[in-house]
Amino acid sequence: MSMDQAALMAALQSVIDPNTGKDFVSTKLLKNLRVQGASVSFDVTLGYPARSQIAPIRQMLEDAARSVPGVQQATANVDFKIIAHSVQRGVPLLPGVKNMIAVASGKGGVGKSTTAANLALALAAEGARVGMLDADIYGPSQPTMMGVHGSPEHDGQAMQPLIGHGVQVNSIGLMVKQGQAMIWRGPMVTQALDQLMRQTAWHDVDYLIVDMPPGTGDVQLSISQRAPVTGAVIVTTPQDIALMDARRGIAMFEKVGVPILGVVENMAVHRCTQCGHEEHIFGAGGGQRMAEEYKVDYLGGLPLSLSIREQADSGCPTVAAAPDSAEAATYRAIARRIAVKVAEQAKDYSSRFPSITISNT
Repeated sequence: MSMDQAALMAALQSVIDPNTGKDFVSTKLLKNLRVQGASVSFDVTLGYPARSQIAPIRQMLEDAARSVPGVQQATANVDFKIIAHSVQRGVPLLPGVKNMIAVASGKGGVGKSTTAANLALALAAEGARVGMLDADIYGPSQPTMMGVHGSPEHDGQAMQPLIGHGVQVNSIGLMVKQGQAMIWRGPMVTQALDQLMRQTAWHDVDYLIVDMPPGTGDVQLSISQRAPVTGAVIVTTPQDIALMDARRGIAMFEKVGVPILGVVENMAVHRCTQCGHEEHIFGAGGGQRMAEEYKVDYLGGLPLSLSIREQADSGCPTVAAAPDSAEAATYRAIARRIAVKVAEQAKDYSSRFPSITISNT
């Protein structure tokens, strides 16, 4: 039986990527379609890290191709490639970094750093090369959470990031003695962050997660204006006071032209470890309502969990410590949504512009 190529394309177009909600044909992700007799092969390159997604997506595509009369064998070569996406106009990308994701909160104590650490580990678990820049100068907690110790090596030009759970890490906390107070004024903080960001030798990083200082003051504004931020993730709890401050965070990023990738609701519910009873200690559904109000994505909610806190404090956050747990699955799902949102943004073309030299002749 001869194969109907129109039927083949229709069958392949019927397969929807569960992570993007789109098919692979109309988005032009399916390429190099080859038909040899009753055998079909093609390539699909996803725009987000997808180590856990490749096998099920490959299966769906091959099953769809084999459903077409005349197709006996189908081979889908599924892979992913992460590219650099556009940032604020006039801000150059960091060398060695494709995409920078700011993890921010309007106020402290909402679990921003724990969320940032687990999102970094989740992206790395899906096959991305990830960096963690701890920009929380007054409370640098990433060295503890990522389990890194010692000072970064400096070769006179750049600092080499330390490696924690496969993630490249740099933090002011690695350069000062533990417990030493950072009694710095705004300009010193801004300068230190600029050095941390630009004088770290990030090695081919797909996503640089920036653990921002809480709040919307001078330091946060400087980072969001001067750093090449691809997008921001806002962390909040359902509590009204936290939501009020999170709204300020959204407004700040919108003013400086940084896209909001979405809202993560931390401590959304407490589940009793003894009886399983669920209680909304900080209120119910606040993060979802705020996301709807500002027309941004609700990325997911995490429980108020003793294990999440203990694992982060011990230097092995949940995604690394308990990869099969429900909490780790939630972090991975949120990280995937963030990566998909980044992949949907415009590609960065700044590196394609020719350098212009002016000479007096």
